[in-house]
Amino acid sequence: MRMSIFFCNFAARMSNQDQHWDLTITPRDRLLALDWREIWRYRDMFLLFVARAFRVAYKQTILGPLWFLITPVLSVIVYVTVFGGIAGIDTDGVPPILFYLLGISVWGYFSSCLSATSNSFVSNADIFGKVYFPRIIMPLVAVTTNLLSFAIQLAIFAAFYCYYVAIGTEFVIHWQIVLFPLLILLLALMAVGFGMIFSSMTTKYRDLQIMLNKIISLWVYVTPVIYPLSMVTNEKLHLAMSLNPVTPVMEAIKYSLLGQGQFSWLWLGYSTLFTLILLIFGLMLFNKVQKSFMDTV
Repeated sequence: MRMSIFFCNFAARMSNQDQHWDLTITPRDRLLALDWREIWRYRDMFLLFVARAFRVAYKQTILGPLWFLITPVLSVIVYVTVFGGIAGIDTDGVPPILFYLLGISVWGYFSSCLSATSNSFVSNADIFGKVYFPRIIMPLVAVTTNLLSFAIQLAIFAAFYCYYVAIGTEFVIHWQIVLFPLLILLLALMAVGFGMIFSSMTTKYRDLQIMLNKIISLWVYVTPVIYPLSMVTNEKLHLAMSLNPVTPVMEAIKYSLLGQGQFSWLWLGYSTLFTLILLIFGLMLFNKVQKSFMDTV
C-alpha cells in the first residue's frame, strides 16, 4: 500500500515537471496596461469577430449589405428636403447632396463606433465568461466593422463628387486632404475613449446606455453636420460649439474635401489633446472594470 502511494506521488511530480506552458495568463496591476503583442497574438480571433459582426448586422434581411447604400441615400434625401428646401439652411455654396452626404457619413461613423464600443461588456458577457482573450479587442472590432460601412458610404460620396465635377462644378481642394485618414482616426479614437468609459459604467448602471443614446441623438445638433459652422455668428455660441471636440474635426474634413469650412491647427490640437486624455482615462477605467465585471453583468 505504501509502495503504491509512493509511486503515485512520484509519477505526479514527474508529470508536473514535464509540463511546459506556452502561455501564462496573469492579472495586471497597472491600469494603463495595454499589451499590443498579446492583441497581435489574438489577431485571428479579431478577424473572426469582425467577419461575424459584418454578417450579423444584416443577417436574414432581404437587401443585405445594400442597406449600407440605402441608409445614407435616404438620409440625404430627407436632409436636402427638410433642411435645405424647407428650412433653407445655406451650405456655403457646396451642393447640398455632397454637404449632407459627407456630414452624415462622418457623423454616422463616429456615433456607430461610440454606440458599439459603449456596449462592449454587456453585449459580449457570454463570450467573456467562457474564453479568455484581450477584452480591448471588442472596441477595436467595433471601430473596424464600422470603418467598412463608412468606406462604402465614402464611395457613394466620391461618385456624387465625380458627377458634380463632370457637370462643371468647381471645388477647391486644399493640401489638408492628406490629413483625412488621420482625422478619421482621431474620431475613431475619440469614440473608443467615450465608449470605454460608458461600457465600464453600464456594467453596473444599465440606464446609462439609454442616456447615451439620447446624448448621441442630441449631440448631432450641436455639431456642424446639417449646417456649416460659419452660419453661427454669435461669438459665445460659436466658441461653445467649437469646444465640442467633434466640431474641429468635422470642419477640417469639410475644408479638406469640399473647400468650405474652418481649418484650425489650434482647435485640432485641442481635439487631439482631449482625445488623448479621454483615451487614458477610458483605458484605466476599462482595465479596472474588466477584472470583476462578470460579477455585476
